[in-house]
Amino acid sequence: MKENGLVSSYTVAQFKLHVASCNESNVTNELDRQFDQREQLAVVVSDLTYVRVAQKWQYVCLLVDLFNREIIGYSAGPRKDAKLVYQAIASIQTDLNRIQMFHTDRGNEFKNKLIDEALTAFRIKRSLSMKGCPYDNAVAEATFKIFKTEFVKGRHFESLEKLVLELSDYVHWYNHIRIHGSLGYLTPVEYKLEHLKKVV
Repeated sequence: MKENGLVSSYTVAQFKLHVASCNESNVTNELDRQFDQREQLAVVVSDLTYVRVAQKWQYVCLLVDLFNREIIGYSAGPRKDAKLVYQAIASIQTDLNRIQMFHTDRGNEFKNKLIDEALTAFRIKRSLSMKGCPYDNAVAEATFKIFKTEFVKGRHFESLEKLVLELSDYVHWYNHIRIHGSLGYLTPVEYKLEHLKKVV
């Protein structure tokens, strides 16, 4: 990077809104910070973040496969709710029956009747972080830190339609072009293809 005159983008500690109440479900942390998964779609993690669009806040939901850190589903919309998560799940371009576990924090948008019914329909096991512990969903948190740095920082989105269009481009770039140190400096798709070669 030094030879080519490149400088890394970075983030500083940011203020996070304190959520007064959270999902009190008795679902436990089945993932238990086992972030290194050897099987595709064994565990999908998710989180949401906010993005400034025109003069309003809009929200983005990403779904990440722990196996290769690939963003396999995403959505953007005006509300941080179950519908946004459901849309992200519906955007996944593979058989949902292959997903074994879905892990998130205890936001109410993740644990409700709509999401419960979707997960039950595809026999996907549920896992929730321990209350007040962001480290239990560290990969999703780290993905959003990258997302905010590379996609959101310094950008102006004129409309939700523009955000959705550019989000689609970013996800394609993230999965097919951006190399990841945790994947031996391969892209998520390259890592997946290498794994498939070994299996065959």
